[in-house]
Amino acid sequence: MGDASTPRPSCVPLTCHGHSRPVPHISFSPLENQDIYYMISACKDGNPMLRDGQTGDWIGTFLGHKGAVWQGRLSPDATTAATASADFTAKVWDTHTGELLYVLQHDHIVRAVAYPFEQSRMLATGGFEKKLRIFDLQEQPPTSEGTASPITITTSQAFEIGEGVHTHPIKFIVWAKDPSVLITASGDTLRWFDLPTRQCTRAIKLEAEIKSCELVSLAPSHSAPTDIGGGQPVLAVAAGKTAYFWGGLKAQDELKQFKLSHGIASVGLDLKGRKFVVGEDPGTWAHVYSWEDGKELDVHKGHHGPIWSIAFSPDGNLYATGSEDGTIKMWKNCEGFYGLWRGGAPGSSTD
Repeated sequence: MGDASTPRPSCVPLTCHGHSRPVPHISFSPLENQDIYYMISACKDGNPMLRDGQTGDWIGTFLGHKGAVWQGRLSPDATTAATASADFTAKVWDTHTGELLYVLQHDHIVRAVAYPFEQSRMLATGGFEKKLRIFDLQEQPPTSEGTASPITITTSQAFEIGEGVHTHPIKFIVWAKDPSVLITASGDTLRWFDLPTRQCTRAIKLEAEIKSCELVSLAPSHSAPTDIGGGQPVLAVAAGKTAYFWGGLKAQDELKQFKLSHGIASVGLDLKGRKFVVGEDPGTWAHVYSWEDGKELDVHKGHHGPIWSIAFSPDGNLYATGSEDGTIKMWKNCEGFYGLWRGGAPGSSTD
């Protein structure tokens, strides 16, 4: 055993192949029965993929986009997936059959999609139109199974939040645990919106363009008051050389910010393990830092391109990194046996 103060050697990651272009975004579903969960990966090849969250095993590919897919998210009940694409659409898919359920038609590239924290029939979208919209899928239930045509919903059937507020493309949307609060990342500015009034209630200009903005949470069965954020979800944001974190039901209580020595392309947060992981920019490494003092704990090498997205599983036992190199790597974050890892500490080899 080495000195606890020295960084431990990186664990051997699982590598998920299958994409032919860069992977700009990955995200996990909530935890389901028997501790099952899923991962969706967006890809510039236009073919988002659904995988088993623990093992990375391929389940299926959602076929139908005609341009790069920038973002993908799974609904709170994991029955649908939403994808944002350069083909001027967001699409909603059935995760069990792979069937396309809805086409949300836009007038420019769609970069961001978000479900409410606990509501699977609403969807927020944003992109190069610089408009934050809400689509209510409950108003247009899909046709009965076996009839193939997806439902097309135009932007005129959605409602806009914060009209005229955004001056740059919307790259990320987060729905706070409080369902009346939406947060957008656009250019170098984070904005909080109140859904009932459709107004922007707060805007914070960060040091540079926002590269990553995600709400991090653990499944209720795995969260505790001693976690970062006191058991509530935490907003994790990367801009310039700084990682920012906000907590609370509205994700607007500043918890901490860490100024690093290098640029940050992405950030993930280990709520229980009290550490955060960033993708360096420029570069291909992931750096692990202590939440308590910002000290570097580990470096993960293995990707051959920048890491654009980092996501922790809903049980916190692993995290995944999505890269420009077209691969996803999954890193063990617990003791003992888990998924395809045979055992040992989180810093140990699987050999």
